[in-house]
Amino acid sequence: VQVVESGGGLVQPGGSLRLSCVASGFTFSSYAMRWYRQAPGTERELVAYITPNGGSTDYADSVQGRFTISRDNAENTVYLQMNSLKPEDTAIYYCNAFVMRDYWGQGTQVTVSS
Repeated sequence: VQVVESGGGLVQPGGSLRLSCVASGFTFSSYAMRWYRQAPGTERELVAYITPNGGSTDYADSVQGRFTISRDNAENTVYLQMNSLKPEDTAIYYCNAFVMRDYWGQGTQVTVSS
């Protein structure tokens, strides 16, 4: 099982970024996927969740209404569209798949700063 994130970068407050996570080594369409983030000195927190068929999603209160998780099962990819970014969104963002156990990518850095 492997998950690989991309799409992070430096963005000004109010800006947008789209993160991608390409998965392999398992039947992607059968598993829920999650995005987490971790800022320096803090615990890793769940940001967004999507069911295997994409029909249901859930978000942390801190990102509700600003972030959108989606997936393309034909491309084995899950996305995180992040709008109206704030400095407090600065963190390393991780893609997660639970396939018998947790699998994590290497993370992608998102920095929101003017």
